[in-house]
Amino acid sequence: MIARYKDLCMDAADPVALGRFWARMLDADLVELPDGDTRIDPRTGRGAESIWVNRVPEPRVGRTRVRLDVHATAPGVHADPEGNEFRALPGPAGAAALEVDAADPAAQAAWWAGVVGGEVELDRTQARLVGAAGFPWAAWIFVPEAAPRTVKNRWHWDVDLAGADPSALVAAGATMVRERGADLSWWVLTDPEGNEFCAFVP
Repeated sequence: MIARYKDLCMDAADPVALGRFWARMLDADLVELPDGDTRIDPRTGRGAESIWVNRVPEPRVGRTRVRLDVHATAPGVHADPEGNEFRALPGPAGAAALEVDAADPAAQAAWWAGVVGGEVELDRTQARLVGAAGFPWAAWIFVPEAAPRTVKNRWHWDVDLAGADPSALVAAGATMVRERGADLSWWVLTDPEGNEFCAFVP
């Protein structure tokens, strides 16, 4: 295991408004941060990690390849106030799974299993990663999508490294996008299909 799942982050034009929406969807608490960003904290006993909602200057364009599936009273495919799609499933309020489009779902699930551990379950169309270290929801699901990735994902995840730097991630096939430096306390990388994620030293 190279790393441990840390948390989920979301880009937003308005972190407060978008954070409020997702806090309601997840039956969670919204914390407004001094820099204008927000954090969605699970309530006691939920066993999930916080979700960070971060202001970005660029507008949302195109369809994101990462979605958070939720339990809700109105099942179906919906969009949040900034147009990000999500799938609602029957059940009590809260997150159900993290879903990622993939050209090769089995290969993506296997790659991430090599990074954060867990077991890969395959069916005819999708691959599910379950039991990954630190992962707070039922499954990390990779679903087939033939269309190429063209825009930056509005959702991304962070990982805590097992070592002192991300060299093992790069050796495994990740691509370095931005190095850690004086103005940045983490590394920005992409996985084999170009999904951004950040890596931290715990």
